Amino acid sequence: MARSVSLTPSESVRYSRHLVLPEVGAAGQNRLHGSSALVVGMGGLGVPAAVCLASAGVGRIGVVDDDVVELSNLPRQPLFRESDAGLKKARLAEERLGEMNPDVEVVAYQTRLSRHNAMGIIGEYEVVLDATDNLPSRYLISDACALQGKPDVYASVLGFEGHASVFFAPAGPCYRCLSPIPPPPGSTLPCSEAGVLSALPGVLGAIQAAQTLELLMGLGDPLIGRLLVFDGMRMSFEEVRIKKDASCPVCAPGRRFKELIDYEEFCGTKPKNVVEEITPSELKQSIDRGQGILLVDVREPGEYSTCHLEGARLIPFAQLPDRLGELDRTGQVVVYCHTGVRSAYAAVYLNSKGFPNVRNLKGGIDAWASEVDRSMARY
Repeated sequence: MARSVSLTPSESVRYSRHLVLPEVGAAGQNRLHGSSALVVGMGGLGVPAAVCLASAGVGRIGVVDDDVVELSNLPRQPLFRESDAGLKKARLAEERLGEMNPDVEVVAYQTRLSRHNAMGIIGEYEVVLDATDNLPSRYLISDACALQGKPDVYASVLGFEGHASVFFAPAGPCYRCLSPIPPPPGSTLPCSEAGVLSALPGVLGAIQAAQTLELLMGLGDPLIGRLLVFDGMRMSFEEVRIKKDASCPVCAPGRRFKELIDYEEFCGTKPKNVVEEITPSELKQSIDRGQGILLVDVREPGEYSTCHLEGARLIPFAQLPDRLGELDRTGQVVVYCHTGVRSAYAAVYLNSKGFPNVRNLKGGIDAWASEVDRSMARY
Protein backbone atom coordinates (compact mmCIF):
# COMPACT_ATOMS: atom_id res chain seq x y z
CA MET A 1 0.00 0.00 0.00
CA ALA A 2 1.47 3.36 -1.03
CA ARG A 3 2.46 5.76 1.72
CA SER A 4 1.94 9.53 1.79
CA VAL A 5 3.44 11.53 -1.10
CA SER A 6 5.30 13.67 1.43
CA LEU A 7 8.99 12.80 1.19
CA THR A 8 11.52 13.65 3.87
CA PRO A 9 14.20 16.21 2.98
CA SER A 10 16.86 13.49 2.71
CA GLU A 11 14.61 11.38 0.47
CA SER A 12 13.96 14.39 -1.75
CA VAL A 13 17.70 14.74 -2.26
CA ARG A 14 18.33 11.00 -2.69
CA TYR A 15 15.63 10.56 -5.34
CA SER A 16 15.90 14.02 -6.89
CA ARG A 17 16.69 12.67 -10.37
CA HIS A 18 13.44 10.71 -10.26
CA LEU A 19 11.43 13.61 -8.87
CA VAL A 20 12.32 15.92 -11.76
CA LEU A 21 11.05 13.39 -14.30
CA PRO A 22 7.47 14.41 -15.16
CA GLU A 23 6.54 10.76 -15.67
CA VAL A 24 7.72 9.86 -12.15
CA GLY A 25 7.60 12.79 -9.75
CA ALA A 26 6.72 12.43 -6.07
CA ALA A 27 3.73 10.20 -6.87
CA GLY A 28 5.84 7.74 -8.84
CA GLN A 29 8.58 7.66 -6.22
CA ASN A 30 5.96 7.10 -3.59
CA ARG A 31 4.61 4.19 -5.63
CA LEU A 32 8.06 2.61 -5.64
CA HIS A 33 8.29 2.98 -1.86
CA GLY A 34 5.02 1.12 -1.48
CA SER A 35 5.89 -1.60 -3.99
CA SER A 36 7.67 -4.94 -3.87
CA ALA A 37 9.82 -7.08 -6.16
CA LEU A 38 11.37 -10.53 -5.87
CA VAL A 39 14.79 -11.30 -7.36
CA VAL A 40 15.38 -15.02 -7.88
CA GLY A 41 19.11 -15.70 -8.10
CA MET A 42 21.89 -13.56 -6.67
CA GLY A 43 24.30 -14.12 -9.54
CA GLY A 44 25.52 -12.03 -12.44
CA LEU A 45 22.00 -10.87 -13.33
CA GLY A 46 20.43 -10.72 -9.89
CA VAL A 47 23.13 -8.66 -8.16
CA PRO A 48 23.06 -5.64 -10.54
CA ALA A 49 19.27 -5.85 -10.79
CA ALA A 50 18.85 -5.88 -7.00
CA VAL A 51 21.33 -3.01 -6.58
CA CYS A 52 19.33 -0.90 -9.07
CA LEU A 53 16.03 -1.69 -7.34
CA ALA A 54 17.38 -0.89 -3.89
CA SER A 55 19.01 2.32 -5.10
CA ALA A 56 15.75 3.38 -6.74
CA GLY A 57 13.82 2.97 -3.49
CA VAL A 58 11.65 -0.08 -4.13
CA GLY A 59 10.10 -0.55 -0.70
CA ARG A 60 10.41 -4.31 -0.27
CA ILE A 61 12.88 -6.51 -2.13
CA GLY A 62 13.07 -10.27 -1.74
CA VAL A 63 16.25 -12.12 -2.73
CA VAL A 64 16.22 -15.88 -3.26
CA ASP A 65 19.44 -17.90 -3.40
CA ASP A 66 20.79 -20.96 -1.61
CA ASP A 67 24.35 -20.65 -2.92
CA VAL A 68 27.54 -19.30 -1.39
CA VAL A 69 30.04 -16.82 -2.77
CA GLU A 70 32.91 -18.27 -4.84
CA LEU A 71 35.93 -16.44 -6.24
CA SER A 72 34.70 -17.10 -9.78
CA ASN A 73 31.57 -15.03 -8.98
CA LEU A 74 33.42 -11.78 -8.27
CA PRO A 75 33.92 -10.47 -11.85
CA ARG A 76 30.13 -10.43 -12.36
CA GLN A 77 28.79 -9.85 -8.85
CA PRO A 78 30.31 -6.65 -7.40
CA LEU A 79 28.11 -6.77 -4.29
CA PHE A 80 30.47 -9.43 -2.92
CA ARG A 81 34.13 -9.37 -1.90
CA GLU A 82 36.93 -11.93 -1.86
CA SER A 83 36.62 -12.23 1.93
CA ASP A 84 32.99 -13.34 1.45
CA ALA A 85 34.00 -16.68 -0.13
CA GLY A 86 31.97 -19.47 1.43
CA LEU A 87 29.28 -17.16 2.88
CA LYS A 88 25.62 -17.26 1.86
CA LYS A 89 24.78 -14.87 -0.96
CA ALA A 90 21.23 -14.12 0.19
CA ARG A 91 22.31 -13.09 3.68
CA LEU A 92 25.09 -10.87 2.33
CA ALA A 93 22.71 -9.28 -0.17
CA GLU A 94 20.19 -8.56 2.58
CA GLU A 95 22.89 -6.87 4.66
CA ARG A 96 24.55 -4.84 1.90
CA LEU A 97 21.47 -3.73 0.04
CA GLY A 98 20.06 -2.55 3.38
CA GLU A 99 23.24 -0.57 4.04
CA MET A 100 23.05 0.88 0.55
CA ASN A 101 19.56 2.25 1.14
CA PRO A 102 18.02 2.15 4.65
CA ASP A 103 14.69 3.23 3.11
CA VAL A 104 14.08 -0.27 1.73
CA GLU A 105 13.31 -3.58 3.40
CA VAL A 106 15.32 -6.52 2.07
CA VAL A 107 14.11 -10.05 2.80
CA ALA A 108 16.54 -12.94 2.29
CA TYR A 109 15.34 -16.42 1.35
CA GLN A 110 18.32 -18.74 1.83
CA THR A 111 16.70 -21.52 -0.13
CA ARG A 112 16.25 -22.80 -3.66
CA LEU A 113 12.95 -21.87 -5.27
CA SER A 114 11.00 -25.08 -5.86
CA ARG A 115 7.52 -26.22 -6.77
CA HIS A 116 6.89 -26.62 -3.04
CA ASN A 117 7.66 -23.02 -1.99
CA ALA A 118 7.40 -20.94 -5.17
CA MET A 119 3.71 -20.08 -4.99
CA GLY A 120 3.99 -18.88 -1.40
CA ILE A 121 7.14 -16.80 -1.89
CA ILE A 122 6.10 -15.30 -5.22
CA GLY A 123 2.67 -14.53 -3.81
CA GLU A 124 4.25 -11.94 -1.48
CA TYR A 125 5.55 -9.73 -4.32
CA GLU A 126 4.18 -7.68 -7.21
CA VAL A 127 6.90 -8.39 -9.79
CA VAL A 128 9.35 -11.28 -10.11
CA LEU A 129 12.79 -11.04 -11.72
CA ASP A 130 14.08 -14.32 -13.12
CA ALA A 131 17.84 -14.01 -12.68
CA THR A 132 18.52 -17.75 -12.75
CA ASP A 133 20.73 -19.69 -15.16
CA ASN A 134 18.93 -23.01 -15.62
CA LEU A 135 15.89 -24.25 -17.52
CA PRO A 136 13.94 -25.87 -14.66
CA SER A 137 13.95 -22.58 -12.73
CA ARG A 138 12.85 -20.59 -15.78
CA TYR A 139 9.84 -22.82 -16.38
CA LEU A 140 9.04 -22.89 -12.66
CA ILE A 141 9.11 -19.09 -12.28
CA SER A 142 7.13 -18.52 -15.46
CA ASP A 143 4.45 -21.06 -14.51
CA ALA A 144 4.13 -19.74 -10.96
CA CYS A 145 3.82 -16.15 -12.21
CA ALA A 146 1.29 -17.14 -14.90
CA LEU A 147 -0.84 -19.00 -12.37
CA GLN A 148 -0.86 -15.90 -10.14
CA GLY A 149 -1.14 -13.31 -12.92
CA LYS A 150 2.17 -11.64 -12.07
CA PRO A 151 4.85 -10.32 -14.43
CA ASP A 152 7.99 -12.43 -14.86
CA VAL A 153 10.84 -10.12 -15.86
CA TYR A 154 13.22 -12.51 -17.61
CA ALA A 155 16.83 -12.28 -18.73
CA SER A 156 19.60 -14.68 -19.66
CA VAL A 157 23.24 -14.32 -20.69
CA LEU A 158 25.75 -16.64 -22.30
CA GLY A 159 29.04 -15.88 -23.96
CA PHE A 160 28.60 -12.50 -25.65
CA GLU A 161 24.81 -12.60 -26.01
CA GLY A 162 21.91 -11.69 -23.76
CA HIS A 163 18.12 -12.00 -23.90
CA ALA A 164 15.39 -10.11 -22.02
CA SER A 165 11.60 -10.18 -22.02
CA VAL A 166 8.56 -9.79 -19.79
CA PHE A 167 6.28 -12.82 -19.56
CA PHE A 168 2.95 -11.58 -18.27
CA ALA A 169 -0.14 -13.76 -18.59
CA PRO A 170 -2.91 -13.22 -19.42
CA ALA A 171 -1.81 -9.90 -20.99
CA GLY A 172 0.86 -11.63 -23.08
CA PRO A 173 2.80 -14.86 -23.61
CA CYS A 174 4.63 -16.82 -20.94
CA TYR A 175 7.99 -18.59 -21.19
CA ARG A 176 6.28 -21.77 -22.42
CA CYS A 177 4.91 -19.83 -25.38
CA LEU A 178 8.51 -19.04 -26.33
CA SER A 179 9.80 -22.55 -25.62
CA PRO A 180 6.97 -25.12 -25.31
CA ILE A 181 9.40 -28.05 -25.20
CA PRO A 182 12.71 -27.91 -23.32
CA PRO A 183 15.83 -28.50 -25.43
CA PRO A 184 17.55 -31.88 -25.03
CA PRO A 185 19.54 -32.32 -21.80
CA GLY A 186 23.13 -31.22 -22.23
CA SER A 187 22.40 -29.01 -25.25
CA THR A 188 22.26 -25.83 -23.14
CA LEU A 189 24.88 -25.01 -20.54
CA PRO A 190 25.11 -22.54 -17.67
CA CYS A 191 27.72 -19.79 -17.86
CA SER A 192 29.92 -21.79 -15.46
CA GLU A 193 30.36 -24.29 -18.29
CA ALA A 194 30.03 -22.13 -21.41
CA GLY A 195 31.48 -18.84 -20.14
CA VAL A 196 30.21 -15.26 -20.21
CA LEU A 197 31.83 -11.85 -20.71
CA SER A 198 31.81 -10.35 -17.21
CA ALA A 199 30.14 -7.04 -18.17
CA LEU A 200 27.19 -8.59 -20.00
CA PRO A 201 25.15 -9.72 -16.97
CA GLY A 202 25.30 -6.13 -15.68
CA VAL A 203 23.77 -4.88 -18.94
CA LEU A 204 20.92 -7.39 -18.84
CA GLY A 205 20.43 -7.07 -15.08
CA ALA A 206 20.02 -3.30 -15.49
CA ILE A 207 17.46 -3.91 -18.23
CA GLN A 208 15.54 -6.19 -15.86
CA ALA A 209 15.61 -3.51 -13.17
CA ALA A 210 14.45 -0.80 -15.59
CA GLN A 211 11.55 -2.98 -16.76
CA THR A 212 10.62 -3.71 -13.15
CA LEU A 213 10.62 -0.04 -12.11
CA GLU A 214 8.43 0.89 -15.06
CA LEU A 215 6.03 -1.98 -14.38
CA LEU A 216 5.73 -0.96 -10.73
CA MET A 217 4.96 2.65 -11.70
CA GLY A 218 2.81 1.77 -14.72
CA LEU A 219 5.12 3.50 -17.18
CA GLY A 220 6.46 2.79 -20.65
CA ASP A 221 5.93 -0.10 -23.03
CA PRO A 222 7.20 -3.29 -21.33
CA LEU A 223 8.78 -6.13 -23.28
CA ILE A 224 5.54 -8.13 -23.22
CA GLY A 225 5.42 -10.27 -26.35
CA ARG A 226 8.92 -9.15 -27.34
CA LEU A 227 12.30 -10.81 -26.87
CA LEU A 228 15.16 -8.33 -26.73
CA VAL A 229 18.38 -9.84 -28.11
CA PHE A 230 21.67 -8.14 -27.21
CA ASP A 231 24.82 -8.93 -29.20
CA GLY A 232 27.79 -7.88 -27.09
CA MET A 233 30.28 -8.38 -29.92
CA ARG A 234 28.44 -6.02 -32.28
CA MET A 235 26.93 -3.83 -29.52
CA SER A 236 23.52 -4.15 -31.11
CA PHE A 237 19.96 -4.82 -29.98
CA GLU A 238 17.34 -6.65 -31.99
CA GLU A 239 13.75 -7.64 -31.22
CA VAL A 240 11.94 -10.88 -31.87
CA ARG A 241 8.16 -11.02 -31.53
CA ILE A 242 6.76 -13.74 -29.29
CA LYS A 243 3.21 -14.88 -30.01
CA LYS A 244 0.92 -16.13 -27.29
CA ASP A 245 0.37 -19.85 -27.80
CA ALA A 246 -3.36 -20.47 -28.04
CA SER A 247 -2.79 -24.02 -26.80
CA CYS A 248 -0.39 -23.17 -23.96
CA PRO A 249 -1.24 -25.43 -21.00
CA VAL A 250 -0.41 -22.65 -18.51
CA CYS A 251 -1.51 -19.26 -19.87
CA ALA A 252 -4.08 -20.00 -22.59
CA PRO A 253 -7.84 -19.83 -21.87
CA GLY A 254 -8.99 -23.13 -20.41
CA ARG A 255 -5.43 -23.92 -19.31
CA ARG A 256 -4.74 -27.47 -18.21
CA PHE A 257 -2.15 -26.69 -15.53
CA LYS A 258 -3.58 -25.87 -12.13
CA GLU A 259 -0.45 -26.44 -10.05
CA LEU A 260 3.32 -26.62 -10.37
CA ILE A 261 5.06 -29.78 -11.58
CA ASP A 262 8.46 -31.47 -11.23
CA TYR A 263 10.52 -29.17 -13.46
CA GLU A 264 13.75 -31.16 -13.36
CA GLU A 265 11.84 -34.16 -14.66
CA PHE A 266 10.09 -31.99 -17.27
CA CYS A 267 13.44 -30.63 -18.50
CA GLY A 268 15.18 -34.02 -18.34
CA THR A 269 17.71 -32.78 -15.80
CA LYS A 270 16.54 -34.83 -12.83
CA PRO A 271 19.49 -36.77 -11.41
CA LYS A 272 19.44 -40.40 -12.44
CA ASN A 273 21.49 -43.13 -10.82
CA VAL A 274 22.60 -44.51 -14.17
CA VAL A 275 26.02 -42.91 -14.47
CA GLU A 276 28.85 -44.56 -12.61
CA GLU A 277 31.21 -41.99 -11.16
CA ILE A 278 34.85 -42.07 -10.20
CA THR A 279 36.38 -39.57 -7.80
CA PRO A 280 39.59 -37.70 -8.64
CA SER A 281 41.56 -39.65 -6.02
CA GLU A 282 40.24 -42.99 -7.33
CA LEU A 283 41.15 -42.02 -10.88
CA LYS A 284 44.65 -41.00 -9.76
CA GLN A 285 45.15 -44.40 -8.11
CA SER A 286 43.92 -46.23 -11.22
CA ILE A 287 46.26 -44.23 -13.47
CA ASP A 288 49.19 -44.83 -11.11
CA ARG A 289 48.49 -48.58 -11.24
CA GLY A 290 48.62 -48.46 -15.04
CA GLN A 291 45.09 -49.79 -15.58
CA GLY A 292 44.92 -48.55 -19.16
CA ILE A 293 42.04 -46.11 -18.79
CA LEU A 294 41.09 -44.04 -21.83
CA LEU A 295 40.47 -40.46 -20.74
CA VAL A 296 37.98 -38.55 -22.89
CA ASP A 297 37.78 -34.77 -22.49
CA VAL A 298 34.39 -33.51 -23.75
CA ARG A 299 35.14 -29.79 -23.28
CA GLU A 300 35.91 -27.26 -26.00
CA PRO A 301 39.45 -26.75 -27.43
CA GLY A 302 39.94 -23.47 -25.57
CA GLU A 303 39.20 -25.16 -22.26
CA TYR A 304 41.50 -28.04 -23.14
CA SER A 305 44.36 -25.65 -23.85
CA THR A 306 43.91 -24.07 -20.42
CA CYS A 307 44.32 -27.38 -18.61
CA HIS A 308 43.80 -31.07 -19.26
CA LEU A 309 44.70 -34.49 -17.95
CA GLU A 310 47.82 -35.99 -19.47
CA GLY A 311 47.01 -38.37 -22.30
CA ALA A 312 43.36 -37.32 -22.53
CA ARG A 313 41.68 -37.42 -25.92
CA LEU A 314 39.75 -34.25 -26.78
CA ILE A 315 36.32 -34.99 -28.22
CA PRO A 316 33.99 -32.01 -27.63
CA PHE A 317 30.53 -33.05 -26.50
CA ALA A 318 28.85 -31.95 -29.75
CA GLN A 319 31.27 -34.09 -31.81
CA LEU A 320 30.79 -37.26 -29.80
CA PRO A 321 28.17 -38.90 -32.06
CA ASP A 322 30.47 -38.57 -35.10
CA ARG A 323 33.60 -39.84 -33.35
CA LEU A 324 32.44 -42.99 -31.59
CA GLY A 325 34.74 -44.99 -33.88
CA GLU A 326 37.75 -43.54 -32.05
CA LEU A 327 36.76 -45.28 -28.82
CA ASP A 328 37.23 -48.91 -27.74
CA ARG A 329 33.84 -50.30 -26.74
CA THR A 330 35.44 -52.98 -24.56
CA GLY A 331 37.95 -50.78 -22.75
CA GLN A 332 37.64 -48.66 -19.60
CA VAL A 333 36.62 -45.10 -20.40
CA VAL A 334 36.52 -42.10 -18.07
CA VAL A 335 34.91 -38.96 -19.42
CA TYR A 336 35.37 -35.54 -17.88
CA CYS A 337 34.54 -31.88 -18.43
CA HIS A 338 34.86 -28.74 -16.31
CA THR A 339 32.59 -29.65 -13.37
CA GLY A 340 31.06 -32.98 -14.39
CA VAL A 341 27.85 -31.76 -16.05
CA ARG A 342 28.56 -32.28 -19.75
CA SER A 343 30.51 -35.44 -19.07
CA ALA A 344 27.56 -36.95 -17.17
CA TYR A 345 25.42 -36.57 -20.29
CA ALA A 346 28.29 -37.92 -22.38
CA ALA A 347 28.55 -41.01 -20.14
CA VAL A 348 24.81 -41.67 -20.46
CA TYR A 349 25.09 -41.30 -24.24
CA LEU A 350 28.04 -43.67 -24.48
CA ASN A 351 26.22 -46.23 -22.32
CA SER A 352 23.27 -46.07 -24.71
CA LYS A 353 25.60 -46.67 -27.67
CA GLY A 354 27.06 -49.89 -26.32
CA PHE A 355 29.94 -48.69 -24.13
CA PRO A 356 29.45 -50.61 -20.86
CA ASN A 357 32.63 -49.53 -19.05
CA VAL A 358 32.17 -45.76 -18.88
CA ARG A 359 32.56 -43.64 -15.76
CA ASN A 360 32.19 -39.92 -15.20
CA LEU A 361 34.86 -37.98 -13.30
CA LYS A 362 32.99 -36.59 -10.31
CA GLY A 363 33.35 -32.82 -10.13
CA GLY A 364 35.25 -32.73 -13.42
CA ILE A 365 38.73 -31.39 -13.95
CA ASP A 366 38.00 -28.60 -11.48
CA ALA A 367 37.73 -31.19 -8.71
CA TRP A 368 40.93 -32.84 -9.97
CA ALA A 369 42.76 -29.51 -9.71
CA SER A 370 41.37 -28.95 -6.23
CA GLU A 371 41.95 -32.44 -4.82
CA VAL A 372 44.81 -34.01 -6.78
CA ASP A 373 46.93 -31.49 -8.69
CA ARG A 374 46.85 -28.06 -7.03
CA SER A 375 49.40 -26.74 -9.56
CA MET A 376 46.89 -27.17 -12.39
CA ALA A 377 45.35 -23.99 -13.82
CA ARG A 378 41.69 -23.47 -12.86
CA TYR A 379 39.01 -21.40 -14.54
